[in-house]
Amino acid sequence: MEEELKGMVEDLQVLKGSLATLEKRVQNVTSLAKTTPTRRSKVKDMSSEVIDSNPYSRLMALQRMGIVENYEQIRDFSVAIVGVGGVGSVAAEMLTRCGIGRLLLYDYDTVELANMNRLFFRPEQVGMTKTDAAVHTLSEINPDVVLESYTMNITTVKGFETFTESLQNKKFSTSKHGTGVDLVLSCVDNYEARMAVNQACNELGQTWMESGVSEDAVSGHIQLLVPGETACFACAPPLVVASGVDERTLKREGVCAASLPTTMGVVAGLLVQNTLKYLLGFGQVSPYLGYNSLKDFFPTMEMKPNPQCSNSACLNRQKEYILAKPARDASAKAKMEAEASSQTEGPLHLDNEWNISVVDDSEIEGSTSNKSDALPEGLVRELPISDNYENKMIPVETNAVTDDLDYLRKQLDALNAD
Repeated sequence: MEEELKGMVEDLQVLKGSLATLEKRVQNVTSLAKTTPTRRSKVKDMSSEVIDSNPYSRLMALQRMGIVENYEQIRDFSVAIVGVGGVGSVAAEMLTRCGIGRLLLYDYDTVELANMNRLFFRPEQVGMTKTDAAVHTLSEINPDVVLESYTMNITTVKGFETFTESLQNKKFSTSKHGTGVDLVLSCVDNYEARMAVNQACNELGQTWMESGVSEDAVSGHIQLLVPGETACFACAPPLVVASGVDERTLKREGVCAASLPTTMGVVAGLLVQNTLKYLLGFGQVSPYLGYNSLKDFFPTMEMKPNPQCSNSACLNRQKEYILAKPARDASAKAKMEAEASSQTEGPLHLDNEWNISVVDDSEIEGSTSNKSDALPEGLVRELPISDNYENKMIPVETNAVTDDLDYLRKQLDALNAD
């Protein structure tokens, strides 16, 4: 009986602590809401109309210029961002400004003054959870985006379960194939969290992108991971992890990693750029893209899955990919043949305002030049034709020349006689 009472007391204390945390979060959000300026109203449909009050006119211009076939479909996509830090917060803002349909944010940390060297967060948000601060800022930027925040650590058992369940939630789009999100973006700063994202995506068959910035803040990378098709994060682990060293032992008291908003902004930009290409189907998505700010070097590479990967879910996805390869190749071949047969040769430009026509050189070879030399009726040439000029001999009056010579000779003889 006493043990049960002790357990109840402990549970009550935990609940009190949770209530205190929730009250603090509510107070922070309420204080910010009082100072929030008036938000713009929601826009029902994206429009390409070029007016100052249209927040999507410059985005819809991509469709008019032929870069994107249908930009408005971006509202149908859901993207999950794990880690709302230096890269994740900027990526979330970019996607929000691009008009993404639904954004899921995961982080367990709070905003500190030490975060002010980065982009996005503001001093008045210190003490708030990063997810609450992000939702507050992003909802001001674009109220059309559906925002979901999860303040939790996905590396814990309960956090991992909540993470996988939220990814499978299809309330936003019930007809969506697979999971409830189209892409997961990993913007975390430790190996343990990356492995948690890797495990969840391998189990669900979820495509995701990994990103990171080096400890010295002068380089970074992004990577596309398709379960079964490309290497997962366990297929080729970092050297430190592969050597059996616990990364938590590498951290020293009073020493922190460097952080540059420039490098994080570049990596976030590359991450979101490839996210848009993947979702909207334009350009080429980079399988791996590195960034070295010291030399402005951008290395790229492809990473195939490891047949001896330690992750069992990855091995299962590899088998599924190999079994589906014949059907996938046949479908791709049929699609290429259909596109080739549907393409008919025709004029490149249908409009021909100046009635310009092109004639094959072989059609005019052998034709006489007289046709080209002919003049319209009523016109005559003032000068002779150049081709016939040398053939015409100019007549010379020989008699007149001879008489002139005799006359001059007589004059010379008369002068000499004198």
